[in-house]
Amino acid sequence: MTDINERAKEAWVEETTGRERIRTVLEETTDFAAAAEIADRALTSEPTTRKYLEELVADGIGTTTQDGRTTLYKRDEGHRIDERIAELRETTSQDELIEGIREMKAQLQEYRGTYGVEGPEELAVELDDSDDGWADIGRWRTTRRNLAIAQAALQVDEAHRLAEA
Repeated sequence: MTDINERAKEAWVEETTGRERIRTVLEETTDFAAAAEIADRALTSEPTTRKYLEELVADGIGTTTQDGRTTLYKRDEGHRIDERIAELRETTSQDELIEGIREMKAQLQEYRGTYGVEGPEELAVELDDSDDGWADIGRWRTTRRNLAIAQAALQVDEAHRLAEA
């Protein structure tokens, strides 16, 4: 009997190109990783992985840093934000964006009122290990990030409308 993980890997290799798998892995890589690690996860050879990683970095999908002589790669967060802004502009009306912004602002105000601090970083400093509130730190940060992205989408949409006028 074949292991289900092995069957899934085989199907992934059959249904995708090496470049597609490398891009998928890179887009999921939030901490810098060596090409060998990405190759292992993408089920590709290291030389192929290096070639496509360089292309993906040139396309703005990934970014690099050096660790001695080793080049490390991870996804480019700016690219992901740009994609999210474009997606919001395509799938969300201006009224829906405005309503979402209002709701997120209200949620952030609720966090401030509940904990008596201005941001999640201040809350993290004040909490003890046994305190409730640790889960809200992540939600607070996520809401703050999503608010910034929604506001940017609204501004980009407005700039496009003004340019077309």
